[in-house]
Amino acid sequence: MAEQADQKETAAGYSADAALREALVGNSAEAKRYANTALELSHGRDVQFGATLAFALSGEAAEAQKLTDDLAKRFPEDTEVQFNYLPSLRAQLALARNEPSAAINALQIASPYEFGVPNQAAFAPTFYPVYIRGQTYIAEKNGPAAASEFQKILDHRGIVFNELIGALAHLGLARAYTLQGDGAKARAAYNDFFALWKTADSEVPLLKQAKAEYAKL
Repeated sequence: MAEQADQKETAAGYSADAALREALVGNSAEAKRYANTALELSHGRDVQFGATLAFALSGEAAEAQKLTDDLAKRFPEDTEVQFNYLPSLRAQLALARNEPSAAINALQIASPYEFGVPNQAAFAPTFYPVYIRGQTYIAEKNGPAAASEFQKILDHRGIVFNELIGALAHLGLARAYTLQGDGAKARAAYNDFFALWKTADSEVPLLKQAKAEYAKL
């Protein structure tokens, strides 16, 4: 409908949002398809961030790095880009290289700005520095630090809106509690996640992974 109304930026925002959503749940092929669609319509800063992060999450490191470098070059004085988007992208790329310490370092600059909400109606990605930091602490097997990051997302739902990471924070919290050896809290967090996804497609890769983890508790 947005394309029919010649609202290309809005259509691109919806596609970028879809790309990131598919990437987060492990549907890499769909994520890449939506990301390419988004970039065919627009290279606006928010759209390009969403598409680039989708590529990074889907194993397309070279493409993600190229688009990250392009964002840095085109928006040298944009606060959101320099202090939120770029740190998130660089951290995710470092995490993909199995370099969690580099990811944490990349996110340090984002701390004072990570509560900011981009002003774009179709796609306003919030709290991704927090989410990626939580994922990085999981990779480092630092349960308490990871739990703190995911709890931050759950405590600020008014900022997260309907972003998928609002639901995925429950799963992140469950994994953090598992690392701490707290089975009771881990089961509760998994069940919170499953309750939100009770009507989800059972073949979603992330959901299947979460159920397998829960079965091992």
